[in-house]
Amino acid sequence: MSKLLKVVAAAAGGFIAGILLAPKSGKETREDIKVKTNEAKVAARDKAAEVKAASKEAAVTLRKGADKASKEAAEFGKSAKTTAERIAAEVNDLGGEARTRATRVTEDAKVTGRTIQKEAEKHVK
Repeated sequence: MSKLLKVVAAAAGGFIAGILLAPKSGKETREDIKVKTNEAKVAARDKAAEVKAASKEAAVTLRKGADKASKEAAEFGKSAKTTAERIAAEVNDLGGEARTRATRVTEDAKVTGRTIQKEAEKHVK
């Protein structure tokens, strides 16, 4: 049981005990109970309205926060996608350049190999 409920129950019990033990007539006691009951109804209605207003406000705040987080996540996703696309393009360019250089080195190595072979053949004869 929550603390608030315990406090309300204790207050109600004390009030009822006070009324029942007070030196008043039955009519006066019933009138006091009626007045206090109406006061309790009004207080409960007021508290319920406060809680309802607070929960609506909390819901609006939560909704705004969720919308903001959603927008930020979407922006982050777009940024990450753009970055990934740029990186992929650079990797593709670098791969093409690496192939070109590898082809050039291979051709240079073949030419060097043929030159060395010709030189070796000259010296062997």
